[in-house]
Amino acid sequence: MVWRNFARALRRGPATLPAEPVDEADTQRLAEQLAAAAQTRLGRSLAIRQVDAGSCNGCELEIHMLNSVVYDLERFGLHFVASPRHADVLLVTGPVTRNMHEALVRTWQATPDPKWVVALGDCAADGGVFRGSYAISGGIDAAVPVDLIIRGCPPTPAAILDGLRSLLEANARKGG
Repeated sequence: MVWRNFARALRRGPATLPAEPVDEADTQRLAEQLAAAAQTRLGRSLAIRQVDAGSCNGCELEIHMLNSVVYDLERFGLHFVASPRHADVLLVTGPVTRNMHEALVRTWQATPDPKWVVALGDCAADGGVFRGSYAISGGIDAAVPVDLIIRGCPPTPAAILDGLRSLLEANARKGG
């Protein structure tokens, strides 16, 4: 029985859809604009601390793609940091579960000013498909102030880059 299922799976091939092609020129332009906005606003590269407040990990897969060979944030001086004390941006995914509410607030408090909070994905924005569940407090704004919402389930890496760029450029224009 197992071998029959295994042979059938080999004949059919993978059940996943092929990835859409990435426009390298558009990615290059977005990342360069983001790096320039970080230099203008901060005088250095942008440090990002990713916080999972209870997500399904769909958004995390797209965040990991930002560090892949396709997007490669490090080549533009953008990087993820392990400590909120070194971060400029908290990139928060998922609805805020009751278990993660206090941890998210403490992470936000540990992040030095100027700091921005980005709600990444529909769940982070308003609870998404988990809205109304007894296990969540709601979207990210139920715990900390949100500066930017990047919609999508999950948002694409290009949308994440574009959102971070717009956040920095908007704050560079208004001076804070």
